Amino acid sequence: MYKFVTIYRRVDDETAVDAFFSTTHLPLAEQLPGLVKSEVSRVNRKPGGESRFFLMYELYFESESAFQASLVSEPGVQLMTALKPWGDKKLLTWFYAESFEEERP
Repeated sequence: MYKFVTIYRRVDDETAVDAFFSTTHLPLAEQLPGLVKSEVSRVNRKPGGESRFFLMYELYFESESAFQASLVSEPGVQLMTALKPWGDKKLLTWFYAESFEEERP
């Protein structure tokens, strides 16, 4: 599997993050062709105290090529255009990763 991970930093106005995520990020991501699954995590804290992160969103694809194809689709272009200002302001961190799952006995 291949995934695209977006992590939003904690800010004073978390309702603005929630609003952007629920009205823009999530709906565009759900339209990406080849999306296998997605996962949302609300960050509570880190060991020893409060985390600087607020929300993590993971989008899973069968392969890197499937992900790359999704980026050139209309929703993919719209999604990256919408996320870029947040990244430029360092309000989110995003990265791509190979993902492996292990079955436990």
